[in-house]
Amino acid sequence: MSHQTIPLDAETKAVEMPEDHRDELRLWLRLLTCSTLIEGEVRRRLRDRFDVTLPRFDLMAQLDKNPDGMTLSDLSKRMMVSNGNLTGLVDRLVASGHIDRRVSETDRRAQMISLTRAGQAEFRAMAAEHEAWIAELFGDLTPREQKDLMRLLAKTKLSARRAMTGESA
Repeated sequence: MSHQTIPLDAETKAVEMPEDHRDELRLWLRLLTCSTLIEGEVRRRLRDRFDVTLPRFDLMAQLDKNPDGMTLSDLSKRMMVSNGNLTGLVDRLVASGHIDRRVSETDRRAQMISLTRAGQAEFRAMAAEHEAWIAELFGDLTPREQKDLMRLLAKTKLSARRAMTGESA
């Protein structure tokens, strides 16, 4: 009988060999593991419940926040992806009737992208369930722990930004 070895994630390896890893590295691996687990579950639920990808959900979320529409360039900046990566996604959402694409009134070279009524209704139904899923995924944290985690993550974000710019605390 053969015994299969379950592969360890990087965080587990770091915990098992702490002398090989600094505290900051173990913290980074913990954050990455949590993010990966949560994102994977959200992706799975969006696919299973709505047959929607996370990028499609994210695009619709940006458009829902901007009911007058956005240019493809603004969308790509907000979503931190290239215009090329968005083009196919936009094409599929236009074809499915979820979004409209029209020429900008202020810049004829730019296209404005906005949710249709049907797209808005479908997105808002997905968003309501998504919010409940997130609450469930963080459900073992008390309100105080959530507040503390938010504060610590804000401090972490500031520290990372300072390190990126060479700014001191």
